[in-house]
Amino acid sequence: MLEESTTPLVEAHDLVMFDLDGVVYVGTEAIAGVAEAIDKVRQDGRHVAFVTNNASRTPEQVVDKLVGVGVDAHPSDVVTSAQAAARLLVEEHGAGARVLLLGGEGLRVALLEAGLVPVDDPEGAVAVVSGYGPDVRWREIMRAATLVRGGLPYVASNADLTIPTPYGLAPGHGVLVRTITGFAGVDAVVAGKPEKPLMEETVLRVGGDRPLMVGDRLDTDIEGAHAIDAPSLLVLTGVTWLDELAAAPPRLRPTYISPTMDGLFETHPAPAVSERAAELGGWMARVDRGRLSVSGEGSDADWWRVAATACWRHLDDSGSPADVTDTTPPGPVRRLGAE
Repeated sequence: MLEESTTPLVEAHDLVMFDLDGVVYVGTEAIAGVAEAIDKVRQDGRHVAFVTNNASRTPEQVVDKLVGVGVDAHPSDVVTSAQAAARLLVEEHGAGARVLLLGGEGLRVALLEAGLVPVDDPEGAVAVVSGYGPDVRWREIMRAATLVRGGLPYVASNADLTIPTPYGLAPGHGVLVRTITGFAGVDAVVAGKPEKPLMEETVLRVGGDRPLMVGDRLDTDIEGAHAIDAPSLLVLTGVTWLDELAAAPPRLRPTYISPTMDGLFETHPAPAVSERAAELGGWMARVDRGRLSVSGEGSDADWWRVAATACWRHLDDSGSPADVTDTTPPGPVRRLGAE
C-alpha cells in the first residue's frame, strides 16, 4: 500500500532518478513544469539522473533531446541500458573481450567505453549483446540466434515489447529478445528496467545513498525500483491510468502517487483504511460488488491515493481487479504519453 511522507518527498532522498518518455517529455515537448522541477531538485543539492531503457542513443544524444525541450542536462546525468549491459559483459568476460553486437550506435559506444570490442564477425566472440537498432538486418538476427542456441551467452539491453513511433506504438526490442530466446531455448540476461543492472548502474554512476525513482510506467519504472528496494513516485503524465493502476499486483505498486512532478515537493499523506473504504482529504473510495466508486471532494492527488488503495485492497482480497469503467478521475482524462 501507499506510504506516508510527512515532509516534502524530495527531502528524504539524495538521488532522484527520472524516466524520460511520459515523465520528462512526450514526443518533442517537455511536460509542463518539469524543467523547473528538475532545476529545483538540483538547487536543493540532490543528484539528478535520467534513466532510459533505450540503448540506441548515446548519452550525448539523449542530452541533445533534453536540452532541445528545455531541460538542463549533462551526459554524466544520463544512464542507459546499453551502459548497464556493457558493465555486465565486462564484469563477466573482462576488458578487451570481443562481443557480437546486434544493435545501434548507443550500444556500440557503451561497449567501447567499457573497454570491450564490439564486432560484427562472430569469430572469437565470447557473447552476444543486443539492443534496439532500427537498421539491424534479419540475416544478422538469424546468425546471432544460431550462436546463442549453440551456447554463446546472450545479454539484452532491455526487454520492452513496445516502442513509441511517429506512426503509433510499434514492436520494441523485447520482441527481438523473445525471437532469439524462443528459438535458442534459453533466457537472456536483461540489463534494463525492471531488472537490477540499470538501476544499480545509475546509483553507481551518479551517486547517492537514498534514491527515489520517478516514473510513469508500472512494469519498468516502478517494478525496477522494487528490484533494488528503492521507493518510487508514480506520475500520471504518461501511460499509466486508472485501469492499469487498479490491476497492479504488489510488485508493480508505487510507494507514492502524484498527478504531476509537483509531488516531489509535497507531503504525501496515506489514506485511512477501514473494512469498507479508503479515506483521505475529503475523498472516500470503496469497491462494492466489484465496482469502484469515489465520493467527496478534495485534491486530485488525494483522489488517486484513495482510489488506488481501495482497488488494491479489493484485488488482494478477491484476486480480481475492480471495475473502473464508470469511474472518471478528476482533471485531464486524456492519456498524455506513450512509452
